[in-house]
Amino acid sequence: MSVKNIAIGTGRRKTSVARVFVRDGSGKIVVNGRDVAEYFKSEGQVRVVHQPLLVTSNEKKFDIVINVTGGGLNGQAAACLHGISRALLQIDPDSHTSLKANGYLTRDSRMVERKKYGQRGARRRFQFSKR
Repeated sequence: MSVKNIAIGTGRRKTSVARVFVRDGSGKIVVNGRDVAEYFKSEGQVRVVHQPLLVTSNEKKFDIVINVTGGGLNGQAAACLHGISRALLQIDPDSHTSLKANGYLTRDSRMVERKKYGQRGARRRFQFSKR
């Protein structure tokens, strides 16, 4: 018996990419083979992942399987939020207004500024020596 994915969404944030698979179920969220509360250390990160489900009132309708790579846990949590939002939009286009109003469909484009040559970091200069 194969499991049927209802919708697939890709979420991105900083250098994290989350592939989200939504299936019929009871509201279980699995991230990289582990439970969402076990994978994300802080309660805030778990809450971030649950946000699109709460907004569209789909907490107990779907099982969600997420594969997430790259970046840190905060970026991964935001990537999961973006991916879940896009997948829920495939299932129910009527939820567009509530997801858009909360800003869950917009990819957060802020990235780390690159380090420039002749400097210690992106903006930090080397220490100036007068003599």
